[in-house]
Formats: sequence, structure tokens, C-alpha cells
Amino acid sequence: MTFKVTILGSGSAQPVAGKHHSAHVLNVHEQFYLIDCGEGTQSRMLRAGISPLRLNAVFISHMHGDHLFGLLPMISTLGLLGRHTPLHLFGPKPLDEILDFQLRYLDTQLPFQVQFHEVNTRIHSCVYENKVMEVWSIPLRHRVPCAGYLFREKNPPLNIRKEIVDRYGLGIAQCVAAKRGEDIDIETDHGKQTLPNTEITYRPYEPRSYAYLSDTLYSAKAASLVQGVDLLYHEATFADTDRALARQTGHSTTLQAAKAALTAEAKQLLIGHFSARYKNDETMAAEARTIFPQTEAATEGKTYSVPPHFHPFHKS
Repeated sequence: MTFKVTILGSGSAQPVAGKHHSAHVLNVHEQFYLIDCGEGTQSRMLRAGISPLRLNAVFISHMHGDHLFGLLPMISTLGLLGRHTPLHLFGPKPLDEILDFQLRYLDTQLPFQVQFHEVNTRIHSCVYENKVMEVWSIPLRHRVPCAGYLFREKNPPLNIRKEIVDRYGLGIAQCVAAKRGEDIDIETDHGKQTLPNTEITYRPYEPRSYAYLSDTLYSAKAASLVQGVDLLYHEATFADTDRALARQTGHSTTLQAAKAALTAEAKQLLIGHFSARYKNDETMAAEARTIFPQTEAATEGKTYSVPPHFHPFHKS
């Protein structure tokens, strides 16, 4: 039931010693998803002990180099490693055209297919889904078309309350039907009785979520679309004293990121993408905490887990 994100890069466009361009890896039930792919991402993955071969999909937020200059080298390495499973790539156009151009003119022959899925950065929609998770695009306000992503775990299968089974003598077929979400009819001394499904079953834990909002001006709409998120990463390129510059460049300040977390009723906020002009990440986080106390500066190489909140009936 793993749900955790590893920060590979939390810097902005200008390179800084000890800090790397945007890249996060999300692990959901041991399925791996890369979010943005700045320069040096594959090396950072290896350092974090995450094999690029394990990636299910890559999600690119927008067409700025500090968010995608590591994509071609990583894809090329996957070819050298002999990957055969298709790699799903999500992002705005013309990402597919740029990648095709690079592969063609650098004479890169891949033994696997890169399946590109265009993300419309102006609408909120489900762009990816499997048995355990959905991924939703979040329209952002940047200088170029840009989308954030909300990764939301699906409801886990229902569990049966053993004491209810014993009390009413429920059979296997009835338990199977209850796990499908059905109410159950039983015979009692007073005739037929219907047991509501909510009395028979429970969700073992609440679904978890992670939202990635970078790069963007403050957006109340974006915050509302990730309402109740467990872990929110929001760019905070500038300190609040530089909010005029933030607006000019299409970015957020520390306080605006905190305001977004407050609006979203997020449980925890990570901020990053700091401008190279700032030397102390903790100072940036402290400023955001004046509005949203559950704020932390995203630390490169660190993994942030979202533990399951188990139902009282659940026996681990």
C-alpha cells in the first residue's frame, strides 16, 4: 500500500550548486511515475535507488527546459538498457514533435514505443487511470501552457466485518455480494430483513492523494481542484517581497503557495522551485508557515510518505 514521493530536483531554471531541476518520482503500490524531467534526472534516480526501467509513465507540466531537458537522455538510456515495455508520456504539444525530432537526428533507435498522450492544459480531466489510481490534469497560470497533476488513489476494496458475518451467519455468496457493495437480504424470525452494505463492510483505509502544481501564478481554481489533498507540492519561486517579479514571470511566492494550500485544505505542503537568488530554503519555508503551518521546503533526495489512515475495524 505504498504511497510516497521522492524529490529528485527542486530548483528553478538557473543551475545552483547542490540543487537540481524539477523532477519528482511518485510510488503508488510499487508502480512508479515520473513528474517532470529536468536535466540530470536519470542520475538522480539512480542515486535514489530507483531504476528508470520501473517507470510506468512520465508526466510533463510544460515546455520549459528546466522541466524536460532530462527526458531525451533518460529515454535513450532506457533503450540501452533494453526496455521493451511501452513508456506512456503525458504533456502538452509539441512535446511529441520535439522528442521525435531529437530521436531522429541523433540516430536513436529505441526497442520500445514511447506512447504520447496530449494533455489539454486548459481543462481539468482524467488523463490516466489504472486499477489503483487516477491522474487528473490541473490547469495552471504560467507564461506558456502548463498543467499540474493530481494523483489520486482509488478506493480500496471493501472489507467484511467479521462480527456481522458471525452474528447473521452470512454465507460465502452473501459476503462476495457485500464486497461488491450490495445490500444483503437475510431471513430472521420476523421475516425478511435487508442489511445495508454500510453495516456489513468498511473501507480498510482512506484513499490518498498527491498534487504537483508547478509552475504557476496563484490560482484559487487550481487549489479548489485539489481540495483535501494529502500532500501538495506548490512552487514558491519567490519570497513575498518579490511578488511583483513573481507576477511578471508567471510564478508564485511563498505566501501565495501557502494560500493555495489553505484554500485546498491540504494536509501538508511542500514548496520548492526556489529562485537562485535565495540561499536558505528554511527561510522560505518559515515565511510560508506564517499562513500554513504544515509547510516544509522540499528536500532533494528525501522521500515523503503518505501513510494510510486505517479504519478502526481494520486489523493490520
